Amino acid sequence: MKSYTITVNGNVYDVVVEEGAAGAAPVAAAPAAKAAPKAAPAKAAAPAGPQGANKITAPMPGKILKVVAAAGQAVKKGDVLVVLEAMKMENDIVAPADGTVASINVAVGQSVEPGEVLATM
Repeated sequence: MKSYTITVNGNVYDVVVEEGAAGAAPVAAAPAAKAAPKAAPAKAAAPAGPQGANKITAPMPGKILKVVAAAGQAVKKGDVLVVLEAMKMENDIVAPADGTVASINVAVGQSVEPGEVLATM
């Protein structure tokens, strides 16, 4: 048996693998004590200003290509706030209603997961 330590999305797992057991059932991975991320990018490059009541979240995993709006900017329904690249396609993340942008919570080049807050209004 060999023991490995694997990190997936910042979670550390200790995994034990049996050698030479063809057709054997896989051994479940047990979560290990969380280690501090080594070089995790800064989460928010935007100012930590007031949070708005309306949260605009990422509909899919991807990478931020462009931040169009800024905190304090007045926007109308349908105005582009952020451009998200997913599967080699650019997706405009738009304002769901008229209002003022309270905060932009992402930076260009940042990877996001579904449901992650991109901006608030």
